[in-house]
Amino acid sequence: MSQYWSTTVHSLTPYVPGEQPKMDNLVKLNTNEHPLGPSPRALEAIRNATNDSLRLYPDPNADALKAALATHYHVTPQQVFVGNGSDEVLAHAFMALLKHPGGLWFPDITYSFYPVYCGLYGINYRTIPLADDFTIRAQDYLPHDGQAAGAIIFPNPNAPTGCPLPLADVERIVAGNPQAVVLIDEAYVDFGAESAVRLVNRYPNLLVCHTFSKSRSLAGLRVGYAIGSSELIEGLERVKNSFNSYPLDRLALAGAIASVEDDAYFQQSCATVISTREQMVADLKALGFEVLPSAANFVFARHPAHSGADLASGLRERAIIVRHFKLPRIDAFLRITVGTPEQCGSLVAALQEIIGSC
Repeated sequence: MSQYWSTTVHSLTPYVPGEQPKMDNLVKLNTNEHPLGPSPRALEAIRNATNDSLRLYPDPNADALKAALATHYHVTPQQVFVGNGSDEVLAHAFMALLKHPGGLWFPDITYSFYPVYCGLYGINYRTIPLADDFTIRAQDYLPHDGQAAGAIIFPNPNAPTGCPLPLADVERIVAGNPQAVVLIDEAYVDFGAESAVRLVNRYPNLLVCHTFSKSRSLAGLRVGYAIGSSELIEGLERVKNSFNSYPLDRLALAGAIASVEDDAYFQQSCATVISTREQMVADLKALGFEVLPSAANFVFARHPAHSGADLASGLRERAIIVRHFKLPRIDAFLRITVGTPEQCGSLVAALQEIIGSC
């Protein structure tokens, strides 16, 4: 431990991202990256933006991207916030909107960055247990026994389970907590869940966060955004402009705008992932796996006769990597990204070999 660290740094337990190993002929199914490439129009826009204009600062307000997203979601540009990936958007939201008396409520099994941000910003939090079937129960987030949340956050679909929460239940939580900001982290929503964006004009306490990293296959570009009431967005802008007034570079802006405008490619690529996921689920179930209902570009599965750690190790020996969480309640599960049909076929064949050899 460094003597020069602040007290805050000493107390932090940083988030550990998915492994990015350098292995030959690797089947990489551990970080939920899209198996298909970005929109060709996005790649062309990035190439066209690679010119002498890079000597100039980008638009600090990202007005063109906000306008494109506003058109896509039928909101106003004043209801859109953008940042360097959804993680930066979430970080600003934690500081601007989620630090209140009553604490921040989120599921006990969820995106593991949430408690990291709480530690960084000094936010008290309460974890709400998932149901026995690993789903979020809307009633658990409503005020009860004289207690009410200061703020609420959860992914939909949840991560790492992939289980979606119906929009009616999302609305029940938002409507039942008018005193609190409710942030819905929709990183994976485009793979089969219902987005809460359609509710933002009805509920001023609702903020919905999205990313270009998953369904738009632009994880390397780092673009995220949030949609909500203009009051919530102004709070995010105040934090952003006190930290970094130029969050997105010219290449990111060009690629993101073109991606939003190429809706046909977006819809087709999402449909491809969904189709591949359903085939992979069927194949895993045929091998005896229990697979939780997924509306994401990954599945969460366990085998009754084999530990998650052993299966992950056996796959790694065969140059296939998946995500295994050594955490209570879920250490038997593997989180497996939906890859190409060929990658998923290699996964199933490897699992069949591992299970058959035991």
